[in-house]
Amino acid sequence: MREGVNLQNSGPKDIVGLIPAGGVGSRIAPLPMSKELFPIGFQAMKGKGVLKPKVVSHYLLDKFAKAGIRKTFIIIRHGKWDIPAYYRDGASVNMHLGYLMMKDPFGPPFTLDQAYPFVQNQIVAFGFPDILFGPEDVFQQLLRRLSSEQSDVILALYKAHNPQMMDMVDIRGNGKVHGIYLKPSKTNLKLAWLCAVWTPVFTDFMHKFLQIYKKNIVKRDEANKKTKKQKDLTVGAVLQAGIKKGLKVYGVTFPKAKYLDIGTPQGLLASVKMVGGQMSFRSTPERVVF
Repeated sequence: MREGVNLQNSGPKDIVGLIPAGGVGSRIAPLPMSKELFPIGFQAMKGKGVLKPKVVSHYLLDKFAKAGIRKTFIIIRHGKWDIPAYYRDGASVNMHLGYLMMKDPFGPPFTLDQAYPFVQNQIVAFGFPDILFGPEDVFQQLLRRLSSEQSDVILALYKAHNPQMMDMVDIRGNGKVHGIYLKPSKTNLKLAWLCAVWTPVFTDFMHKFLQIYKKNIVKRDEANKKTKKQKDLTVGAVLQAGIKKGLKVYGVTFPKAKYLDIGTPQGLLASVKMVGGQMSFRSTPERVVF
């Protein structure tokens, strides 16, 4: 019988944040910077009495820090040097930051897998850096659930704005996830996942799954004598594969929390209106609050 992860014994030092920042941001291009550095709201500078812009990915890092996470890896692609130039060693976000280079351009799971040698034996907290979401203690709640459950992955679930554009989650009464459906054309499901925490069991499963997936891509290209554009694999697809293999995936639902994806034209426009006080989201001069 698998035992639950005892986070009290492992301590925050064993929990590592993981952020994929290898996307090109084509849906909102052109931008003068990486989309992860788009300013959303403001932050008060300690001891200076002035406000400075706060970039979208900073909100995710704040949530990591609130959960006691002090080390995060950000995986970038060639040309996105503005991200490490902006965050540097992580002192501005109260944590240690490391930067890795993505290798295979086949989607976010491959981007995340670049961190495998560094996180294979640790608890991982994962989030998308261009999505704003609440509550502030989301990762604390996920980690508590991971500690109490005999589980491999805990997902944060939100009411989907547009199910046809989301990974929709089939969750039952005990909180167990029975399936993930990627951008379904029709569905009665209401909840989508936005961030997660997981154990080394899922990290290892994803690593092995991607090795096989990549071999199949190479075999297909060799058989066709040419390389076709490969549709990006999603993290949701790997999660679904894990569920089929028997991995224990559970969800925590946040029925009152809101989210906003600034990686779309509609979301980017909404974020600008939100900061200007033109939407129903609450905001303060220092930061955006969901």
